[in-house]
Amino acid sequence: MITEWTRRHDKHEAMRLVGAAGVPAGAVLDTGDLLAEPSFAERGIIQTMQHLNGELRMPTFPVRFDGAPAPVKPSPLLGEHTAEVFGEWLDMSAGDVATLRDEGVV
Repeated sequence: MITEWTRRHDKHEAMRLVGAAGVPAGAVLDTGDLLAEPSFAERGIIQTMQHLNGELRMPTFPVRFDGAPAPVKPSPLLGEHTAEVFGEWLDMSAGDVATLRDEGVV
């Protein structure tokens, strides 16, 4: 009987109906629900980061510095720092790195 009833109502509607009947109830929110909750964005709980691959919405770090969330930056793209790592860490010349790229190694 409960299964049949819950299949006819989404979680928010079920929460309202059960709550209106005097039973404490709350919808269990998934990640999509949380990211779409307008009040979370208004209160600064959700932040949006710009990345070359698109926008990424995520919860903010809970610790605030002077009332603002810590700044975030996108992760590097695959191979973005190859020349820097090979040059500085492995002491390879720009020509050596270019040869590896031409040969399809990196």
